[in-house]
Amino acid sequence: MAKPTHATYLFSSVGFIFLLALVWWVFPEENLIKAEEKWKGVCWVGSRQPLAGGEVEELSSTGANALSQTPFGWQSAKHSPEIRWDMSNERRWWGETPLGIKATLDSTSRFGMMNMMKPHLWVREGWVGEIEMNSEEDWKSWFANYQAFILDYAQLAEELKMPMLCVGTELEKTSTKEKEWRAIIAEVRKVYSGKLTYAANFTEFEQVKFWDALDYIGIQAYFPLAKNHNPSLQELTQSWNNHLPQIEKVIRKYKKPVLFTEIGYCNTVDAAVQPWVWPNERRETEFSEEVQALCYEAFFQTAWKKDWLAGVFFWKWYPQRHDREPDFTPQGKQAEKILSRYFLAD
Repeated sequence: MAKPTHATYLFSSVGFIFLLALVWWVFPEENLIKAEEKWKGVCWVGSRQPLAGGEVEELSSTGANALSQTPFGWQSAKHSPEIRWDMSNERRWWGETPLGIKATLDSTSRFGMMNMMKPHLWVREGWVGEIEMNSEEDWKSWFANYQAFILDYAQLAEELKMPMLCVGTELEKTSTKEKEWRAIIAEVRKVYSGKLTYAANFTEFEQVKFWDALDYIGIQAYFPLAKNHNPSLQELTQSWNNHLPQIEKVIRKYKKPVLFTEIGYCNTVDAAVQPWVWPNERRETEFSEEVQALCYEAFFQTAWKKDWLAGVFFWKWYPQRHDREPDFTPQGKQAEKILSRYFLAD
């Protein structure tokens, strides 16, 4: 008696699925996209006073080949459309003035370091991701003000021949306004000839719809990596492996390489639980260079190896070290040794 034909088809289907799984295991998914570069960067802190000498050499010794410079604009409240900035204000820290930015660029360029202009907004009693207007009129005013702000720095970046510009950072409730952001990017392109990115918060990057208008998908990569204090390296690497498919889904859609425009960890036992929490909120937390270093190690063992990652910028690096603790900087800590080992390896 002949076997029912549906059994044959079922076996064939199961066999085909097994074969696909085997091929997937033996021949992993093709590279989504291969970045042309691998920037090994830090987020440079603009200093109060001019550089004394030796600061850039110290950074270069870690193997770093890139840094971001961050001048600020100020917004009095998260629901206010007014933005203040003054590029000639002598009361500003030297490192955030056009003169200081140029001097830092010149100093780092002698060591072959790429500079990214990355202006930020500072909101009094709030986080920039909470900026949201209460009326369409205020939204129009805010975008007009923000466009003027970012165009000033785009023009400065062009004058200084800085090769990369970040058009915005963590403006999570504004980035849903796709039309307005595309208009800003188009205006920036008129005055700036370098490469562009936007620094989306790790909770935001999947919702941004204008990545195709930029050169990189920028992510502030403060992904939570642990549930409790003092995590193991295994837990941290597994968490990274759980987050990476989210990023690769966006890469698959937009066919753009990724920059981790910021990433960083405090030297505290809870550093991996909520990496974005500011140091002044961790003053009662136990210090731990070990946890900070493990967070760095987990990043380098996972995300850093991806071909689609065009670079990383660690928050943050001071021209002159200080003794304020806890802090995000890896300087003089075990994390700096991890960073140097991987930066110098390639």
